[in-house]
Amino acid sequence: MTYLALGDSYTIGEGVAEDGRWPRQLAQALRADGIALADPRIIAATGWTTDELSAAIDAAEPLGKHDFVSLLIGVNNQYRGGSIEDYRSGFTSLLERAIGFAGGRSDRVLVLSIPDWGATRFGRDSGRELAQVSRELDAYNVAAREISERHGVAFVDITRLGRARGAEAAMAADDGLHPSAAMYEQWTQLALPIARDLLNR
Repeated sequence: MTYLALGDSYTIGEGVAEDGRWPRQLAQALRADGIALADPRIIAATGWTTDELSAAIDAAEPLGKHDFVSLLIGVNNQYRGGSIEDYRSGFTSLLERAIGFAGGRSDRVLVLSIPDWGATRFGRDSGRELAQVSRELDAYNVAAREISERHGVAFVDITRLGRARGAEAAMAADDGLHPSAAMYEQWTQLALPIARDLLNR
């Protein structure tokens, strides 16, 4: 089965080896469970907003149909001061495209929540008001969850884990911002049972 992973730095795995990226780890874990899922085709880059991911998808078309699609996007919208209204619109459009890439099967799409970059060493040293960062990201994630549920798409919350462990040296890449492969392994463990259920349908 084929897998398309859409996102930003968290999906491309900024600062980790290719095998450390969470979509690669998830595909490997699913194969270990007997689900014949290929390694993902990844359309993601560090710094992308919803609009930039959408433009990259346009440039990559035709992408065809896939058996499984994941989506994680929005941190750069928040980081650049984007409004929640713009995020809702951009995320809705991307989610609908993701469902289309899954052949119209919303039950073959998985959304991950946006991590709280304020809980990292980079966030601590950024000079930004971290309580405000958390509030804004919470609002983004509430929107993403509501839109996902409305479309019948599974949603995995990895934000709480990041807030609990994001400042640990072992859980961060060298830049102190992006997750390490070890943190992505924790994300994978949260996503695995849900992805397994979706792919067994």
